[in-house]
Amino acid sequence: MVNAEHSVHGGAAAGTAGTAGTGFGAARAALWLVVAVLAVRQAAAVLRHPPGERLTDLETWIGENGVLHVTGSLYDTGRFTGTPFAGLVLKPLARSAEQSLGIAWTFGTLLLVVALGLVAARALPGRVSRRTGLLAAPVAISLLMLSLPVRNSFSLGQTSIIPVLLVLLGCFVARGERASGVLTGIGAALQPAILLFVPLLWLTGRKRAAVTTTGVFAAGTAVAWLAMPGDSWAYWFHHVAGAGLGERPDSLANQSLHGALLRIGLEGPLEVALFAVLAAAVVFLGLRRAVRYARDGQLLLAVALTGCVAIAVSPTAWQHQLLWVLPALVGRVGIRARDRLVWPAVVVLVMTLPGKMLLPNVGVLVPLRENAPLVAALAAACAVPFLTRTAPSFDKPVPNEYARPVPARWARIPLVPFWRRLFSRPNLLLEVLAIRVGFSVYTQIRLAATGGRETAEEHGRQILSVERALGIDIERWVNHTVVEVRWAESFFNFYYSSFHFLVPLAILGVLYARRPADYRWARSSLAFATVLALAGFWLYPLAPPRLMPGLGFIDTAHGPQDLTNPDYGALTSLTNQYAAMPSLHFGWSLWCGVVIVVLAPKGWMKLLGVLHPLFTVCAIVATANHWVLDAVGGAAVVGAGFGLTYLLAGPRKLLPRATAPAKADPFPEGEGRAGRVGTSGTSGTDDGAERRAPAG
Repeated sequence: MVNAEHSVHGGAAAGTAGTAGTGFGAARAALWLVVAVLAVRQAAAVLRHPPGERLTDLETWIGENGVLHVTGSLYDTGRFTGTPFAGLVLKPLARSAEQSLGIAWTFGTLLLVVALGLVAARALPGRVSRRTGLLAAPVAISLLMLSLPVRNSFSLGQTSIIPVLLVLLGCFVARGERASGVLTGIGAALQPAILLFVPLLWLTGRKRAAVTTTGVFAAGTAVAWLAMPGDSWAYWFHHVAGAGLGERPDSLANQSLHGALLRIGLEGPLEVALFAVLAAAVVFLGLRRAVRYARDGQLLLAVALTGCVAIAVSPTAWQHQLLWVLPALVGRVGIRARDRLVWPAVVVLVMTLPGKMLLPNVGVLVPLRENAPLVAALAAACAVPFLTRTAPSFDKPVPNEYARPVPARWARIPLVPFWRRLFSRPNLLLEVLAIRVGFSVYTQIRLAATGGRETAEEHGRQILSVERALGIDIERWVNHTVVEVRWAESFFNFYYSSFHFLVPLAILGVLYARRPADYRWARSSLAFATVLALAGFWLYPLAPPRLMPGLGFIDTAHGPQDLTNPDYGALTSLTNQYAAMPSLHFGWSLWCGVVIVVLAPKGWMKLLGVLHPLFTVCAIVATANHWVLDAVGGAAVVGAGFGLTYLLAGPRKLLPRATAPAKADPFPEGEGRAGRVGTSGTSGTDDGAERRAPAG
């Protein structure tokens, strides 16, 4: 966001300035509206539950039978995970909080999140224009509202936002080192891992703040020890500074190195020793990097890295304590403009989506999937090469080189001026994440768009009546004919189940490696077609022929189904059986065919491109998984996908940016010659550039 802004000082004309100011004001108002909507949504998600079912952690603390009311130790039940100092602070509030449990706490948490976003926006590193500073606050608050730690804090009623806010207030708002140390020390008394900020303060020259932090922490802990000696002994010694409280330490909720080691099967003295060695290495590397960036003037990044170290080396780091990863996205990575969004995108995805949406359930990826927040924290603390402010590309990254589309049929193409395409390959990590997250969202929407069995069967009867009127109701004849020919049944079952995902992914992979400009065009067309298909699933749930009672279809791919039971076999739990219109089986195969026919250099390749959708439409009809009109719907959304890409981005063919007319390409398109010239003096194999000759 900082890189996209120029200084507001300049000699722009009054009219231009007025127009820009109007647009800026509208954008700012829209962002604050988003903040308001997210705040209402978060509050409603908590308050719509009855008192006994909301803020479950807070209920166990200050509810009618909460641990703060009962006699004896706070830690007898293991439900209270705070420090004795936290219990001492909360106890006087227990009676009053019990009367308004939920409402006051929820709105108080909203205010804390807003304050956290405002402080973080104020602390952005580098030269930040006034506009960026004003837009940063609503963006930061929105990201916080959407993040898993904040949503977890809202639903459980946890206090983990408070220590983070105290540290940020101490570093960026408090005047004087003493006030800074007091705030940070209180945060450490509430969450002992905050003590890692003491060496950061000391090594960056804020020695008084470091000493004050240590003193306030010691004083708060001593007061709690005097007031509750039994609780203090239980917390600091019996439970090893809270490590034995809350959920099982090997649960997925514990995103620390200790939890990760326990999950991979290590335990006992070996695990403790390995954890100690790894924790020491992370503390050394992470704090050294944090000190470096603090001295460089990027104090918010330094604070975030120190918080990430605290997450990794704490015996337990529950999800609501992972907020420190989010401010690490202010670090700038990459000397090229096209790479600047990679790190922020990774942080936002990891902190807003569950691991199962980021990575598939593949054995080798399971450890990474289970520990995604921890991996992000470790990467930020120890590995990500953030730029220093003295780096030439800190404020001015190498700009992107955009291609020119060939003359279009309509003069106003592309309709969206900023939708410009690059010759070079997009970042592979971002593409993989986008494809995986997009597929996860597609799956969730497809599962949610059930519509009900009766509606789906009624729509099935409507489709059948239309096909009969048109004379194309051939599904039952094809289905029974194929069943009678064993090799045909086996072939179409195999084709139906094997190539739906494999062929599109293979085509995207080849285009990414060999034809990056065409990859962007093809990928966008496929994405638009899939989004339009989701709308069809949602608006028109349709039972496929195999699930229509009384019509005599044979489900060759899934086996016999009990049509008197709304749960048609095990497949129902994995996918929406009524997402038949349009058929993406045929739609994606048609997309593959079009792309191959347009781009393939050999005739036999183009023939395969024609045969793939032909075999697919035969397979979906023969296996009774789709009606013929479903294939028509699939063709319609694919055509619309290509059309939207053309309207927004212009024709597929591109030209390099040049003032002089491009010379004729000696290697006609489709011959696949390596090293084709993309920009002046640059090899196509080096930067992925491709030269396109004008159409016609």
